[in-house]
Amino acid sequence: MKAEQITEPVAHHGEGAVWFDGWGGLRFVDMLAGDVLSLDTATGRVSRHGVGSPVAALVRPRRSGGCVIATERGFRLEDADGSVTELPPLWEGSERRLNEGGCDPAGGLYCGSMAYDRRPGGADLYRLDPGGRVEHVLSGVTISNGIGFSPDGATMYYVDSPTRRVDAFDVDGARIAGRRPFVHVADGAGGPDGLWVDEQGGVWVALYGGSAVHRYDPAGRLDEVVELPVTKVTSCTFGGADRSTLYVTTSREGLPAGEQPSAGAIFAAEVGIRGTPVLPFAG
Repeated sequence: MKAEQITEPVAHHGEGAVWFDGWGGLRFVDMLAGDVLSLDTATGRVSRHGVGSPVAALVRPRRSGGCVIATERGFRLEDADGSVTELPPLWEGSERRLNEGGCDPAGGLYCGSMAYDRRPGGADLYRLDPGGRVEHVLSGVTISNGIGFSPDGATMYYVDSPTRRVDAFDVDGARIAGRRPFVHVADGAGGPDGLWVDEQGGVWVALYGGSAVHRYDPAGRLDEVVELPVTKVTSCTFGGADRSTLYVTTSREGLPAGEQPSAGAIFAAEVGIRGTPVLPFAG
């Protein structure tokens, strides 16, 4: 299966694709530029909203309206009327940043970090609860990446990219436990990055450096490949009228000028499977 390009190259490092009907469709980020981008799928027009900081690949709707955004070192709550609350930073200094995450069925927000120098074990995974309290969940992480939940909410899927794995956790409300490997991504296939889960329990994984998105069935078997004409595939989500369109972000980070001219564009594929809807933040 091949994905088709649906926008111009609009991001240097596109990431964090999320579809939510309440805000009119697809949002994603140009991470290091500090911009949240919105795609009008009817016209192909992309608009930008700067947040004044590198923005982690994480924007989620709030149950109360507006959205929550992970910035370089903390979280930003935007209300439906445009007012903003900046929560206290998680750390001082600029040696690392928040990177990727997602909301759990209980309405909390998981988000992990990475060191700018990508040093092994230099990052962590956090959970922001609806009351604004941040809990440290995992340490010894290197590049914390995609997070998603099974349709029944009982399993969390998680990527620490250098492990070349998607891991699974058991979910009990606001707690996760029982970490175990779910998928080992083959050498040479690219590194696991963002992910999304479909209604059948399949896990779709963007492969950075691999020119593809892979679908793994609930038993962890590879059963679908969506090919792209660019190497740096960063995230994916489901959207459209029936949530069966797979939208994919890409990056041109580190690419020489003129190489892979469509890198940084949004791609889409009709995959014939409905994705799970985005889980909102309850705070």
